Amino acid sequence: MLRIAVPNKGSLAETAAEMLSEAGYTGRRDSKDLYTVDPVNEVEFFYLRPRDIATYVGSGALDVGITGRDLLLDARMPGAREVESLGFAGSTFRFAGRPGRFTDVQDLQGLRVATAYPGLVDAFLDERGIAVDIVPLDGAVESAVQLGVADAVADVVSTGTTLRQAGLEIFGPVLLESDAVLISGPNEVEGTETLLRRLRGVLAARKYVLVDYDLPADLVDQAIAVAPGLESPTISPLRDPEWVAVRVMSPRRDVNRVMDELYAIGARAILVTEILAARL
Repeated sequence: MLRIAVPNKGSLAETAAEMLSEAGYTGRRDSKDLYTVDPVNEVEFFYLRPRDIATYVGSGALDVGITGRDLLLDARMPGAREVESLGFAGSTFRFAGRPGRFTDVQDLQGLRVATAYPGLVDAFLDERGIAVDIVPLDGAVESAVQLGVADAVADVVSTGTTLRQAGLEIFGPVLLESDAVLISGPNEVEGTETLLRRLRGVLAARKYVLVDYDLPADLVDQAIAVAPGLESPTISPLRDPEWVAVRVMSPRRDVNRVMDELYAIGARAILVTEILAARL
């Protein structure tokens, strides 16, 4: 059986469980369960702290897992590698310090940097030849400068509001753009490709919708220019020989604009349908 590590709590857990469910797998029914089996799909699920997943997978104890790219890189497990971005739980990592004190990461030379991701930050600075004293903290690092524990911090940034409220200013380059990823271990295991194909299908289903509409046959070329689909639209005859029915996959983010443009061309009865699963 394929052994899959799944986040047991935190920002990754709920969406990861939803993706696996949409991919056809049966996970745990009780949030307190740490282990469950899906015999139909021949997989075992192990529910672990997101920070520990790269260690279990990289060591070969488990075959694949879902975790954050930040946590994967922070773990520094040679056997663990990213297979696919899963498109959720996005975050950005930046340096911050007291306003006006720092302009670039070179200014950190010889100073103390507090972070909940010591492996990630150490690797980033090592590549640039910058030696610092890493102060590892388990979250809430923005208070480290005010309390005198560190000279600067490296932390997750969304809007930067939390850092500004702590009297800090962002500086230097982005350390990492992170999101949830599927990772695998050192060994190729049967079932991994099926899992990956199914998760890609979920991502495609979330990214696209089906658009159906009726259109005068002589306007098909104009409509295809607006919504070309992945390969080519499906075009079917209607009872009225001067009209056709068209079906096409369209990016979800653009669908309202596409509907407006199709209607302006002459399309009517324009319908949008959710996609539950896909294989592209």
